[in-house]
Parts: sequence; structure tokens; C-alpha cells
Amino acid sequence: MAPEVSTLRAGAGAGSLPQRALKQYLLLLRLYPVLTKAATSGILSAFGNFLSQIIERVRKKGRWFQNLDPRGPLRYAFFGFFFSGPVSHFFYLYLDHWIPAAVSFSGVKRLLVDRLVFGPAFLFFFFFCMNFLEGKDMAAFFAKVKTGYWPALQMNWKVWTPIQFININYIPLQFRVLFANIVALFWYTYLASLGK
Repeated sequence: MAPEVSTLRAGAGAGSLPQRALKQYLLLLRLYPVLTKAATSGILSAFGNFLSQIIERVRKKGRWFQNLDPRGPLRYAFFGFFFSGPVSHFFYLYLDHWIPAAVSFSGVKRLLVDRLVFGPAFLFFFFFCMNFLEGKDMAAFFAKVKTGYWPALQMNWKVWTPIQFININYIPLQFRVLFANIVALFWYTYLASLGK
């Protein structure tokens, strides 16, 4: 393994660590787009849940490192890796296919599909998956949907609509999942806080 690391460093040439990391990410994105987006989504989702737990502890005036639940980030990593990353990859790909840029008002049409169809369905699926991963029954799922879905969807529309307008219309296709994942880091922190 050491020769590969040495070769990678030698091949990377001069440049800062962030530049080399970006080059490596772009290479992985080109070679393994779904896997790269899935891994990025899983890592950032888990980190969002971890941040949520820390914020919760600090808000309660406790020590941030006490009573952290390691299962929370694992659930979010699972959801990000197996669902959020891959589903978002294919959604953006097909969205551009279904509504090409040449279509009149394509940016608005894409945004409407995202906000009125994909967003609500994906949020509902998120609630379902988290309920399942937490080992809760369907009664708990419906109770959570009844109390938390509508406020979360309203917040989703407020937060994500301008972000998705930028993402869908101005971010290159291969970077849309990454852009959304960076914003989702904070969004998942908010969603995780709903579970408390």
C-alpha cells in the first residue's frame, strides 16, 4: 500500500492538500459517480446528525461529548449512502433528461418538479426510513408523520427552494449532489433535531 501512496503523491505534483483532495474527488466522481456521491452523502449525513446531537447537548447546558448516541450518525450514514446519494444522482440525471435546457421555462419547470413532487416524496421516505432504522413500529411512523411531516415540509420549501433553484439551474450536473449534500449537512441537523 505504501508504494501506491507514494505514487499518488508523486503524481499529484505540487499543490496544496485541498487542491490534491479536489483532484482526487473529481477523479473518483468521473470513475465512480454513484459510489462517490453515495459515500459523500453518507459521510455528510452522519456528520449532520453528529452536529445535531452536539447542538442539543450544548443547548441543554450539558457537556457536548456526554451521552452522544453513536447509532444516530450510523442511521444517517446508512440513509445517505444507500438512498440519498444514489437517488439524488439519478433524480438530477433524469430531471435534465425529462426537461432539457432547450425547453421553455425549463428552470422553473425543473424547480416545480423538484419542490412539488420529489421534495415531498423524499421527505416522506426519509421519515419512513428513519422510523424503520430506529426500530419503531408503523404506529410510531404515522404519529411522527402526523406531528412532524407538515412542519418539516414547510421548512423544506422555505430552505430548499432557493437552494434548489441555484442547484438545478446553475450548478453543473456532476456537482449537484455534492452541492445539495453540503446544504443537507445543516438540513439533516435540523431534521435530526425534530426527532428529539
